[in-house]
Amino acid sequence: MKEKLTVVEYGTTVLRQKGAKITTFDKALRDFADAMVEAMHEDKGIGLAAQQVGRAEMICTIDIGGTDENETQFTLDAKNLPLKLIMPLVLVNPIVKLSKGETVWFNEGCLSFPGIRADIERPEALTVRYQDLDGVEHILACAGLLARVIQHETDHLNGILFIDRAPKRTLKKIWNDLEELRAKNQ
Repeated sequence: MKEKLTVVEYGTTVLRQKGAKITTFDKALRDFADAMVEAMHEDKGIGLAAQQVGRAEMICTIDIGGTDENETQFTLDAKNLPLKLIMPLVLVNPIVKLSKGETVWFNEGCLSFPGIRADIERPEALTVRYQDLDGVEHILACAGLLARVIQHETDHLNGILFIDRAPKRTLKKIWNDLEELRAKNQ
């Protein structure tokens, strides 16, 4: 029977833990990734990190396949491919290199923060080196929504939450909601 995962909410300790590097690429990892994708889709998310389902490991899933393809530019291993061919995307042990230059503000949400959103500024583009579920290394260069989601999810893998990147004026607006959510989950 397939494992059913539940998304944990802000206030749960594992959200602040840095993920352990994954060294075993087997059926258990593939099953976990499938369960993560299922949980992400079930909660209508576009990204999910292992910490969000209670495991501090370096794996995250992304699926922006239902978004506007024209807003996402990328190359995978130096090849241009249609977005639908790489979604859902599973990143194992990702290492992100942010591009210098343009940054963009965007109103972000998070499955671990139901109903809470914040304007976050992030670099527009990045390159990420990661392994797939077979342990094969890949290089993905991207911009737009895909770059934003990768930054959000890899932050989770390092114990960083999107609210950590919010300006003080934004935090003041959502502070009571954050405190209520934290108290509920401690």
